[in-house]
Amino acid sequence: MARRKPNPDELLEKLGYRFARPELLDEALTHVSAPGAGGQSYQRLEFLGDRVLGLAIADMLYGEFPGAPEGELSRRLAELVRRETCAEIAIAWDVGPYVKLGAGEAHAGERRNQTILADVCESIIGAVFLDGGYEAAKGLIGRSFKELLNAPRRALRDPKSALQEWAQGRGLPTPTYAVVEQTGPDHAPRFRIVVKVKGTENEFGNGTSKRIAEQAAARSLLLREGVWTEEENGVA
Repeated sequence: MARRKPNPDELLEKLGYRFARPELLDEALTHVSAPGAGGQSYQRLEFLGDRVLGLAIADMLYGEFPGAPEGELSRRLAELVRRETCAEIAIAWDVGPYVKLGAGEAHAGERRNQTILADVCESIIGAVFLDGGYEAAKGLIGRSFKELLNAPRRALRDPKSALQEWAQGRGLPTPTYAVVEQTGPDHAPRFRIVVKVKGTENEFGNGTSKRIAEQAAARSLLLREGVWTEEENGVA
C-alpha cells in the first residue's frame, strides 16, 4: 500500500503559523543527506532556533514563575530545551513525513531518529524567527511547550541535591548520611539509611542500594519540613 503524500497545509496547521517565505520551512525540513541539499540543509536554522528557543523559554519561565529562584529557573530551562523534549515536540507536530532525507537515511527509518527530530524542531523555530520575528517564534514555542512548562516530565531536582540546597540556604552544614542497617543476601541487599541535618530530627530511607535509600531519606525530610509537598514531589 502506497504511503499517503504529506500535505504541507496539515503541518502548517499543527504549527499554527503561515510562512511569508515558504522556502524557509523547506530549508528547515532538509537534512544534509537530501539530494542537492548542499548548504541549504537545516543545520544553520537549527543553530539559530536553539538560541531562540532558549531565550523564549527563559522569557516564559521568568513570567510564569515570579517567585522562583535562579537555580530553579535554570533547571526548568534545561529540562525544556533538552534533545528529548524537542523531539517530543517534533513528534507532536508530526514532522517526520515532511523531513527530506537521502535515500539511505529514509530507508533506514531516520525520520523517527530522535536527534533528527530534535534538530528539525529547532530549525523550524529558527525559520519562524527569520520569517516573522521573535514574537512569532515565541508564539509557536508558547503553543507547543506550554503544557510542559508547568508539568515537567522529570524531577527538576533529586532529593539529595534539594536537601543540600535547603540546608545551605539556612546556613546549616551539609547533610550527612549513614547506613543504619543492611539486610538481605549479597546479590539483593536492602539498606536503611539515616540522614542528619543540624537542628532537625533525623529521617530514614530504605532502598535496594545506598543511593536509593539516601534519596528516600532526603525526600522524607523535605516532605516533613514542608520544603516539598506531595503535589510537588517528583517535579519540585
